[in-house]
Amino acid sequence: MGEFADKLAAKPLFYQRAYLGSLLPNYVKSGNLEKYYQMLTDFNFMMAKIQHPDFGLQALIDDFDLVDDSEALTHPEYNSEKVKALNLIQSVLWISVDILTLDKTQLAEQLLGRLLHFNIPAIQGMAEVAKQWKAAPWLRPLTSCLTPPGRGLLRTLNGHTSLVNAVAVTADGNRAISGSIDKTIKVWDLTTRKAEFPLKGHNDWVNALAVTADGKRAISSSHDNTLKVWDLTTGNVIASFTGESPIACCAIAPDGVTIVAGDRSGQVYFLRLEGMEELT
Repeated sequence: MGEFADKLAAKPLFYQRAYLGSLLPNYVKSGNLEKYYQMLTDFNFMMAKIQHPDFGLQALIDDFDLVDDSEALTHPEYNSEKVKALNLIQSVLWISVDILTLDKTQLAEQLLGRLLHFNIPAIQGMAEVAKQWKAAPWLRPLTSCLTPPGRGLLRTLNGHTSLVNAVAVTADGNRAISGSIDKTIKVWDLTTRKAEFPLKGHNDWVNALAVTADGKRAISSSHDNTLKVWDLTTGNVIASFTGESPIACCAIAPDGVTIVAGDRSGQVYFLRLEGMEELT
């Protein structure tokens, strides 16, 4: 696992959990942001945390959110360069989440491949430590050969078993809704990258999606000739409309109740969601 992780593994399990779980929150609570910063730019600490069965990659990613950027910049031990370093490292973890979920030993490869060209002391110091990792054979990038943070892919959401036909995002940017020819709709938390719950009810392909301005409801149209309105809090169907042929597209007006949909025959439906007063 690495020298740091090996030493930690030699400690009792309760000590490992306490150390990895409470160390950074305690630094933040006591106002010792310098130590907080040092640990999150310490390659050995990061490797130990993602490899520990009680924590893992998501726990490490969440550690970077213990301190808000604006709060950090008002602290005498912090500056914009330190905030940038932490944001870059967290971004690499997000970009590489699918790779690291399958193989945590590739942490050094992902960090070096995406961050080597950033001339920030903490990044370069972390890279020098990462280069020394010898717990298993690995291929060390000699240059920044992978897409760096801030460009291209941010993260990948995996869960559907077939082609995704439609995606919608709530206005606050916190959730995404995806529809697939696997007949399911998934609601994603874009902060944790996890599917909150599936929306099940269509008997055929999901062709299109729309979300209300307040992010509380979604509308879906399907090859099964139906259009459905979903409650994004409970995952339940609020209402369903059946057309005369597969419904190919849908949209919802800013009022949240006027819906327009089109089917494969060329028919356009103008619909209004009624009875919502009884549900509120």
